[in-house]
Amino acid sequence: MKLLLPEFGLLIWTLLAFLIVFYILGKFAWPAIMKGLAEREKGISDSLATAEKVRAEMAQLKSENEELLAKAREERAQLLKEARDMKDKIIGEAKEQAKVDASKIMSDAMAAIEQQKMAAITEVKNQIGNLVIEVSEKVLRRELSNKSEQENYIKQLSNEAKLN
Repeated sequence: MKLLLPEFGLLIWTLLAFLIVFYILGKFAWPAIMKGLAEREKGISDSLATAEKVRAEMAQLKSENEELLAKAREERAQLLKEARDMKDKIIGEAKEQAKVDASKIMSDAMAAIEQQKMAAITEVKNQIGNLVIEVSEKVLRRELSNKSEQENYIKQLSNEAKLN
């Protein structure tokens, strides 16, 4: 039972040893421990504040990034629309120019055809006139007494004449 009920002297010496250790710890260890705990607490609070600040900056950067992406998408859509409009305008202008060029070519071709037609008609008239003059001249030079002989001679001359 000695272990359960220690003697009074042992109790005093144990208490005295405890108080000396407590005084030494209180004088030298507790301030260092408290200082370390305070520094650790300050470091943790600073880290939490920094983490909160970084999180806020990340949220701000994310929102700015989303705004930039939305703006870029809008600009891309605008550029595509402008490109489509420009393409349609160029195609329309090209079609109009092609119509103008085609009508000009057609009118030039019609004028050239009409000019060649008139030249051909004039040429044919000139050749017919020359043939008539040649036949008339030959008929007049030849003195024929018979009308049937004249007609035969005219037929013979018309058969001999070559149309150019």
